[in-house]
Amino acid sequence: MADNGSSEHGKATALGPGRVVLLVGASGAGKDAILLEARRRLASRPEFSFPRRVVTRAPGAAEDHDCVSVCEFNARLEHGRFALAWRAHGLSYGIPIEIDATVHRGGSVICNASRTIVAKARARYLNLAVVLIEAPAELRAARLASRQREGGQELALRLARASDFKPTDADLVIENAGALTAAATTLVDWLLAGGVPSAADHGRGAAG
Repeated sequence: MADNGSSEHGKATALGPGRVVLLVGASGAGKDAILLEARRRLASRPEFSFPRRVVTRAPGAAEDHDCVSVCEFNARLEHGRFALAWRAHGLSYGIPIEIDATVHRGGSVICNASRTIVAKARARYLNLAVVLIEAPAELRAARLASRQREGGQELALRLARASDFKPTDADLVIENAGALTAAATTLVDWLLAGGVPSAADHGRGAAG
């Protein structure tokens, strides 16, 4: 299998028929909280998968992830154990390769990701959608401070690195400035309705 898809007559093809939904947005927008609530609501629906990210960071209550050392992460990366991987904020992040099996059997994979891998993900998966989570800067600052994970300069850097991913580049935009239940409902309803545009729609942008 090629790195960006399956192979047919020597030519790389995107993986399907299932779908991959990437949640992107600036730090503090609330992506993890929305994902956790959506996963809870869809727990009885086996067609939906919410994979745990692998991160080179100690475990914490603010995020549900698998913690590994830098050496272990690099070893997994070298052996092709990640479907998608990226670096941000001095950390390495990876989505396990097992999501490809879910996509192959027609399931839906929903995960928190970086906008920097959107182009690579679109090339890898036949049905890929991007959900942009937005929140006012002051609210993001309060959320980041409450995590008590970053402080001082690191917190300031996260706030300064606001996502430049444009709403017109997303297939759905969710404003997460109010109740978490409202944002999660928007995501869940959209997922249940289909939630992935056709390949021809990619690049044209959409909003919710």
